[in-house]
Amino acid sequence: FSNFKNFIMKKKIAILGSTSSIGKSLLDIINKNQKKFKIELLTANSNYKDLIIQAKKFNVKNIIITDLNSFKKTKIICKNKNINIFQNFENLKKILPKKVDYVMSAISGIGGLLPTHNIIQSTKLIAIANKEAIICGWPLIKKELKKHKTQFIPVDSEHFSIFSLLNTKNKDDIEKIYITASGGPFRNLPKNQFKNIKLKDALKHPNWRMGKKITIDSATLMNKVFEVIEAKNIFNIDYKNISILIHPKSYVHAIIKFKNGLTKFLIHEPDMKIPIYNSIYYQTLKTQKSTSLDFNILNNLNLNKVEENRFPLVRLLNKLPKKSSLFETVLITVNDYLVYKFLEKKINFQKLIKLINEISNLKEFQKFKKIKPKNLKEIYNLRDYVHLKLDALGI
Repeated sequence: FSNFKNFIMKKKIAILGSTSSIGKSLLDIINKNQKKFKIELLTANSNYKDLIIQAKKFNVKNIIITDLNSFKKTKIICKNKNINIFQNFENLKKILPKKVDYVMSAISGIGGLLPTHNIIQSTKLIAIANKEAIICGWPLIKKELKKHKTQFIPVDSEHFSIFSLLNTKNKDDIEKIYITASGGPFRNLPKNQFKNIKLKDALKHPNWRMGKKITIDSATLMNKVFEVIEAKNIFNIDYKNISILIHPKSYVHAIIKFKNGLTKFLIHEPDMKIPIYNSIYYQTLKTQKSTSLDFNILNNLNLNKVEENRFPLVRLLNKLPKKSSLFETVLITVNDYLVYKFLEKKINFQKLIKLINEISNLKEFQKFKKIKPKNLKEIYNLRDYVHLKLDALGI
């Protein structure tokens, strides 16, 4: 009887950042099999319209909307509805008094670090798509995972692929990890034409549909710098044992060369629903319809080393500290700040790359390479400090 009861019980889940592209993709997956899931919590920053629609559709009783004006509007709209509305993450223990089965952390930006960190105690498994949490706060995240015996799955296609390829193997068995990059919209553009790049050009990613900010990071290849940092943190691998390969079709997502002579690689269509699907159905036999193998791509993988003259930001990897430090918060903040300046057309594409390099190498920021993050407050204080310094530069 107990086995039958467990079989029919719904998997309880929470989604941080449910109105993001990752959050919406997860809800699409759940929508096809709603009988197996019960959503306990959905959250958003300011997109209250989509959040309310999601809450109604999936009969969710708890929502968090962090933007104050959006929170007020949500309270008015949902006044007579049976929905508990919160404006921050201080009531997580009240909202989730018992551990849920699964949490997706899909809040974008460094603001997603705090809720990701705090919700670990309330779930049996957390799937993290928030780069900043893993890059800036991995020592703190790792400590919480261990303390609360919470399983962790990375959702980025590259890191999920590495996670899947490793399976039961030990990280000491690894000789080299390769993560792939499409090369973005400018992989074949003559370098003498970079001065003519417009915002609309940088936003035309050839393979993935993503938000504007991450699309620009892909065009500069800064997203791969961050993904190497993530891989180093998650799998405890030295930077020297991780490389980036340009792979225009985004079909191969990761390659691992093992010390025993074997090399494995993982392929799937450039669709984030695949790693998301496999994270929510982790260790569960569940079939997903997928396309047939594309032998045309397999017969011409076209894997190449990164041209550093074309993508100079990858050189930042040579200057990163071996152990996690507060400098990663500096790097995230500087990049975010300047990318938004580019999106606002305050600086051009070449200036964006030049300033990321120059500012991250300033002596007053380099000192943070020697400081390990001790708590969340320290990380957020440093972010604010870097913002003030950048504002003072008048970019």
